[in-house]
Amino acid sequence: MHVVTSMSSIAFEEALAAAQEGDVTRETASALIHAREGDEFDSLLRAAGELRNRLKGRRVTYSKKVFIPLTNLCRDYCGYCTFRKDPGDAGAHTMTPDEVLAIAEAGRRLGCKEALFSLGDRPEAIFPEMRETLARLGHRTTLSYLAQMCERVLNETGLLPHANPGLMGRRDLETLRPVSPSMGLMLESTSERLTQIGMPHDNAPDKPPSLRLKTIEEAGRLKIPFTTGLLIGIGETLEERVDSLFVIRELHERYGHIQEVIIQNFRAKPEIPMRAHPEPTMTDHARTIAVARLVLWEMNVQVPPNLSDDRYPFLLKAGLNDWGGISPLTPDFINPEKPWPHIDRLAERTAEEGFELAERLSVYPEYVDRDDFIDGTLQAPVRSMADGLSSSNS
Repeated sequence: MHVVTSMSSIAFEEALAAAQEGDVTRETASALIHAREGDEFDSLLRAAGELRNRLKGRRVTYSKKVFIPLTNLCRDYCGYCTFRKDPGDAGAHTMTPDEVLAIAEAGRRLGCKEALFSLGDRPEAIFPEMRETLARLGHRTTLSYLAQMCERVLNETGLLPHANPGLMGRRDLETLRPVSPSMGLMLESTSERLTQIGMPHDNAPDKPPSLRLKTIEEAGRLKIPFTTGLLIGIGETLEERVDSLFVIRELHERYGHIQEVIIQNFRAKPEIPMRAHPEPTMTDHARTIAVARLVLWEMNVQVPPNLSDDRYPFLLKAGLNDWGGISPLTPDFINPEKPWPHIDRLAERTAEEGFELAERLSVYPEYVDRDDFIDGTLQAPVRSMADGLSSSNS
């Protein structure tokens, strides 16, 4: 996969005209992402919004979920993360099967369809305490325990697991595929600079872009509906954002498996190493979403509403078509200080902007009827659940 980082020599107006005709190159995208506030910014958002309306209509989707933080132990020390813990830290915890199933069952009673599993990357590799915990649970690896819990949640509650465990090899993906109809891994950025000393990934062995791209590509080979995305504002340049979008587009063109691309904005927190790092402005976030829409074209573009506080409806103008997973039960354990909006309020705010909020599954509608993308054992339950949603959304 070839990544090229360069400033554009094309004028903004020329780049926008080309993009509106569907001709979005790295050079034109680079010109667009440098849109200046005022007429250029307004024109960029208008073009992205019109493209979204043409390709996706005026329906914006979300998934009703429970968030299951299977373990927050992690061997990576990213400069922006409050989720990860070391053994002995306040709040460090690996969930028991009973705890997992209790959350899933409570979510089922509230009408949730998705069980999002998030967890630290390979904590057993550096923490003997995690190896001991896994041994008591009958497992050698965290990913093995994850697969068992996905299977139990699926079979005992009917919720569809969505596994988001960090790096996965082919065997891990193959093991999870029959019990987790969709999976995810944030690319975050293709910038290798972010792994250098003093940068946010300098002590994160699972964050080199080449390793993350390998997992995303392997998921494509195995035909797994997959979520990925960018984390913007952690030290990458605008050109590096463009490079990341094109790498994602190229992977999707090759395998057709990337069901959504998240454009997530960094938020500073007092307890992280990057607590003094500036956050992306709303303008910066919006123009990145808009360029993502123009680069990715018909792909689903997601933006988490809770990370933009009460201002999130403005971002609809930039061309997104999904708000991601929203839970009526569990917090966003990655950003616990940023509660999700209540679903009824999300629907109201979305309608105020002229859009209809519609529920989807963790597997996007375009993959539900694809036998090659849904494991045979999952096809009947996924389609039955999708039929129920179609009736309620119509």
